[in-house]
Order: sequence, then C-alpha cells, then structure tokens
Amino acid sequence: MASAAEQMAANLSWGALGKATDLRSRIFFTIGLLIVYRLGTYIPVPGIDGDALREFMTKAGQGIGGMLNMFTGGAISRMGIFALGIMPYISASIIVQLLSTMYQPWQHLKKEGEQGRKKLNQYTRYGTVALALFQAYGIAMSIQGGGLAHTPGIFFTLSCVITLVGGTMFLMWLGEQITSRGIGNGISLIIFVGIVAEIPAAIAQFLAQGRSGALSTPVILGIIAMVIAVITFVVFMERALRKIHIQYPRRQVGMKVYDGGSSHLPIKVNPAGVIPAIFASSILLLPTTVSTFSGQNTNPVLSFISAYLGYGQPLHLVFLAALIVFFSYFYTSNVSFKIDDVAENLKTQGGFIPGIRPGKKTEEYLEYVVNRVLVLGSAYLAAVCLLPEVLISKIGVPFYFGGTSVLIVVSVTMDTINQVQSHLLAHQYEALIEKSQLRGKRRTAPKAPARR
Repeated sequence: MASAAEQMAANLSWGALGKATDLRSRIFFTIGLLIVYRLGTYIPVPGIDGDALREFMTKAGQGIGGMLNMFTGGAISRMGIFALGIMPYISASIIVQLLSTMYQPWQHLKKEGEQGRKKLNQYTRYGTVALALFQAYGIAMSIQGGGLAHTPGIFFTLSCVITLVGGTMFLMWLGEQITSRGIGNGISLIIFVGIVAEIPAAIAQFLAQGRSGALSTPVILGIIAMVIAVITFVVFMERALRKIHIQYPRRQVGMKVYDGGSSHLPIKVNPAGVIPAIFASSILLLPTTVSTFSGQNTNPVLSFISAYLGYGQPLHLVFLAALIVFFSYFYTSNVSFKIDDVAENLKTQGGFIPGIRPGKKTEEYLEYVVNRVLVLGSAYLAAVCLLPEVLISKIGVPFYFGGTSVLIVVSVTMDTINQVQSHLLAHQYEALIEKSQLRGKRRTAPKAPARR
C-alpha cells in the first residue's frame, strides 16, 4: 500500500505553484541568473579579431572545438568573457574530492560537518582560480600564435587572462547562488542552459545539411530515431531502482508500544546522475583547450594531443569510457550514496536487512549490492555517451545530438522537476499542518461563562 507521502505526491497539482510564493521566487531568481549568464556569452574578450575567429571556428567546429563550444554555451566560438565556462570549477572539484579521500588532514575535514565542508569549498575556489589562470594564459598565448588577436603582446595577454578568469569566477558564484537560493543544481543548470540555447541553431544546421544533399533522408531519419531512443533509454535508466527490504522491530517508547514495520531502501541504478559524464568531459577538455587555438604553430606535445585525443579518436573514446566508469564509482561512494553512513543510520533507527546483522555486515552487504548495480549504471552511462558520439563524429552532424548532451539535458531536466515537486509537496504539507492547527484551536477554544 502506498504511504501518505506517496499518495500526496500522486495527487500533487501543478496549480499549487501559484500559491507557493517561496518556490515561485526561487524559480524567478534562477531564471534571472541564467539570463545574466546567457548575456555574458555575447560580451567578447577585448582585442580579438572577430573575422579570423569565425573562420577558425568554422574549421574547428567538427573537432574538439565543437565540444568546447557545446560546454560553454557558444561562448568559445564568440570568445566571450565566459569562454572558459564552468569547467575549471568542475576540474577543481574533482581534484579536491580525490584528495579528500587520500590526504589525511582533508579526510578529517570531511568528518567535521558543515565547517569542514566550507573549508573544502574554499580550497575548491582556490583551485578554480589556479586552473583558470593556467587555461586562460594558454588560450591567450595560443590565440596570439594562431593569429586571432589584433595587437598581440603583453597587454593583450593580461587583458585576456583577467577577463577569462573573472568570467569563470563569476560563473562559479552564479552557480553557487542558484544552488543555495534558487532551484536545481546551479553548475548543472549553467551547462544545461548553454546546451539548450544552442540547440535551435544546431537543428537549423542539421536541416541545412539535408537540403544541400550532404546528408541523405535515411541518415536524417536514423539520427532523429537515435536521439528519441537515447532520450527514452536515459529516462528509463534514471528512474530504475534496486529496492532493498528494510525491517523495523517492535519497540517500546515510554508506556507506548509501537508495532514493527517494513520499508524499502531505494538504490538508483545510476546514483551519480550526470556528474560522471561532466567530470570525464571536463578532464579531457583540460589539455585540448589550449591545443585547439594554437593552429599550425604547435609543439610536438600539443600536436600529439590534437591528433590522438581529438573528438572521435579511439584514444579519446577509451579515456572517456574509463573516466566515466571511474567517476561513477568514485562519486557514488563519496557523495551520492555513502555506504557507511547509510549502514550507521539504519543501525541507529533500529532497522535491519532481513538475514543481515546490523553494523559491519550490513555495510558489507550494501557495498556488494551497490558495486553490482554500478556495473550496469556505469556501463549505461558509457554506452549513452560513446555510441552516438561515434556515429556523429563519422557522419558530421552537430554535437548537440550526441549522447553526452542528451544525457545532460534529460538528467538535469528530471532532477530540476523532482526538486520543484519536492518544494510543492513541502508547501502542501505546511498548508495541511496550518489547517489542522487552526481546527484544533477552534475545538479547544474556552466557552464563554453563562450569564446568571
């Protein structure tokens, strides 16, 4: 039988959105900051030769430059102030989370609760500045080497580095504000909006290729069917659960005896969501960002990166699949589903898995189940990200029809809708509690004394 919360969620009306003033203000706040982000992608870095940049991006659009353009919402093709995007922040988050599992002082910080989390966030910001400085300097030098700057020199380098680093730090602040005061995950929404905003232009380019004869009608229909199939598969897998039966014994609290009950511990097939795909892509984009703008004036290292780590290359696909699998396990065990915390909470609440002792045995069993589930989850993520990308790199259709972009759009949309529903459900609970309190007050109101 469904619980009261499940019944309320099933009967949830989106008409309640008009009454939930807090949720409405959060949505407007989020939309406002995302509009600011989109406007920033059109503000160019000073000193860029626009004509030379457009010609260069036309050539690089089907290479790694197209992938960079997708993750920066088109800012890299216009060399806007947000050309670095949010990727330095994501890369810094990866480094800090990896070190927090290996470096003992940072391990203690993770156990200190809110204070430790704030300290680690501060280290993440410092790492973001360092990575953004490195990438911005590399882009500035590469732009000058590729002949894309009006007046190359020290002043162009300084202005380019300061502008790009400032843009990345502002984006990081926008993402944190959306997460804390808006709705949804701010970093994911920034990437999501950048992809969605460029989809109409990608569709127009795709249809233009069909009209010009570059793509045949069967190929066009096949790609449309592939996109629909990927979306359906992603929605199915993101909602898939492995339920573990939990039993609660009969217990006595004071003079009252509470009957034992049972429930389920849901484990998603993909507990990490879209994060592994974003992390893996950001790691691969880190070395290739510099080599993209270097043109023909590259050293042997950058030439090797462009040749073997370029989009669609076998080595790129192998590294992408390996990083997705790694981050699926890493992010799940350290962030989204901490097995030791779950086992400890079950033990504290008196719950147990039938046939499994509470404590260490429960932790071992949960680790066994989660690892087996993640085999399917990580394979699903790798397949969704790789298979369409291979076809697209061979055929030459826009990147926005690829598995990574579809996965990000669908996953972020589902996560944001779930958060909106959670806020609506909480608002509905508060309304019911207020009504019950008012009725209780009316029932217990003292009667007026009778007149004699």
